[in-house]
Amino acid sequence: MRSILKLVLTIPLLLLAMAHPLAAQDAGNQDRDLGSAIRAYLLENPEVIIEALQVLEERRALQAAANDKALVAANAGSLFDDGYSFVVGNPDGEITIVEFLDYRCPYCKRAHEQIARLLEGQPEVRLVIKEFPVLGHQSVTAARVAIAAAAVDPSKFKLLHEALMTFPAELEENSVYQLAAGLGYDVEALRLEAEGDATSAKLEANYRLAETMGLTGTPSFVVEDEIVRGILPEDQMWALVESKKTSN
Repeated sequence: MRSILKLVLTIPLLLLAMAHPLAAQDAGNQDRDLGSAIRAYLLENPEVIIEALQVLEERRALQAAANDKALVAANAGSLFDDGYSFVVGNPDGEITIVEFLDYRCPYCKRAHEQIARLLEGQPEVRLVIKEFPVLGHQSVTAARVAIAAAAVDPSKFKLLHEALMTFPAELEENSVYQLAAGLGYDVEALRLEAEGDATSAKLEANYRLAETMGLTGTPSFVVEDEIVRGILPEDQMWALVESKKTSN
């Protein structure tokens, strides 16, 4: 910061000197001399550029965080209490995490393991699940079945969610319905719900919300008033939750 201040103080002195009739013959010479002087200063003090870029990046990060907070506030109802997304963990928890996921996404599967440990160790956390299939037709099918399962029999949804997230092979339509059948779901009733207009509307609402929040991939999270695009290291997610507990 001292280098930046020095540069700011130096430039006016250069301008005053070059404005003197003995310093330059015309405005073009003044511009060239000023440019040369600034260039020479920056070459002698390259750390000024690094400092300036750091300040710019910090300002951009602060603005991005402020924009995200405004997005969350403007869409709080759709994020935290839409009336159809399934809630895992403590339904009355003081800290709410919203997870946008794709059941075929390997990063979502890795995050699932971390979030499971978080829910076990943080009883104050309420997790809202948003199906956001981005990896093709099979992902859409799995998302539709999951949304339908939450509507048809929510008592079994957590088990199906776990089965889908931990399925060791490629998730295809048959395997999704087989998992549901193994948990006691009526496959015909589930299929009818999955292919119905109500499920289409819920999935479309999830897509619109993700677009509004600036989310393009999975997993993505909203932790209280903060948006996390991608998977965080487990210790950082825990720290983030702890920070939200402190600020509440």
